[in-house]
Amino acid sequence: MTTYIHQRDDWPHFRWDLTKLADLLAAVRNRQGLFLGRMEALGFELREEATLEVLTEDVQKSSEIEGERLDRQQVRSSIARRLGLDTVILIPTDRHVDGVVDMMLDATRGFEDPLTAKRLFGWHAALFPTGYSGRDRITVGGWRNDEEGPMQVVSGSLGHETVHYRAPAAELLDTEMSAFLNWFEAPAACDPVIKAALAYLWFATIHPFDDGNGRIGRAIADMALTRAEKSMQRFYSMSGQICKERKAYYEILERTQKGDMDVTEWMLWFLECLDRAIEGAGAVLEMVLSKARFWEAMRGVTLNPRQQLMLNRLLEGIEGKLTNAKWAKMAKCSSDTALRDMQDLVAKGVLVIDQAGGRSTSYSLRNFG
Repeated sequence: MTTYIHQRDDWPHFRWDLTKLADLLAAVRNRQGLFLGRMEALGFELREEATLEVLTEDVQKSSEIEGERLDRQQVRSSIARRLGLDTVILIPTDRHVDGVVDMMLDATRGFEDPLTAKRLFGWHAALFPTGYSGRDRITVGGWRNDEEGPMQVVSGSLGHETVHYRAPAAELLDTEMSAFLNWFEAPAACDPVIKAALAYLWFATIHPFDDGNGRIGRAIADMALTRAEKSMQRFYSMSGQICKERKAYYEILERTQKGDMDVTEWMLWFLECLDRAIEGAGAVLEMVLSKARFWEAMRGVTLNPRQQLMLNRLLEGIEGKLTNAKWAKMAKCSSDTALRDMQDLVAKGVLVIDQAGGRSTSYSLRNFG
């Protein structure tokens, strides 16, 4: 029978070999400091735009890791509305998207406030506003009760399941979560980034809710990283990087939860993932600067709301070529209106007609340098 980490006599006395982490931790902290310094050199509006892009990525990818795809424009609109950004054209959002956004913003914007059971229950209720996960009724705003059997992480078809992990029994959750929350709020005895890595692992191992544990665990890790940086603005997405490395993430998590209390391997993976997340954030910075240059070049150019919306979408990147049909669908207008919008932008030198032939004329943004 498999012995899980939480069943060991020395649980939860985690340990790690700092000599194996020291060089990587120093490199990560150095990259983190240099990148945050770069971002601080930008103006407030550009920092807010970068935060909007990163939080959008974070919310989207944290859900995608769990197999749920959220509409990017809804996520972006929900975040922009809550941050009071008037540079974004807002669209209606459903309450599930708003709930995920509310949880993430509470974790990062309210990073100095204590993490409590009540606060976690609020996050959980925001994730599942109907009280259902898919078609299943779940306990919302409270720890799981295991009425349907022990909490397990499984894969495979019915009758051929593979059990990857079994969490602590429901009757232990009050004690387990009290120990975790007391540790999380106590002064750090280790580097704050190490604390973020351990917080994620510890919470994921307790697995206290019927559903949403991954998303809440990543919000807790983001909260810990925000405390480490002492800034509510987010400029890189840990969830986005984990999503790219999903297979490796599940493998290291399973090995760690089936191992002993030495979590050095998990720490190394977390630090390496964080390092790649910060490195990849340069693309977000370049996109924000590119958008700023574009809109600076657009000063004095009269645009209708549809054109503003579509130009922003083009700047963020769309799949495939921009055609009349795609404009009409994305802007929710008729084909005739879409054609007039695009022809007007061609006449103003904003769009250019692609040279490549084909059954449909396609357009691209002019390069403003």
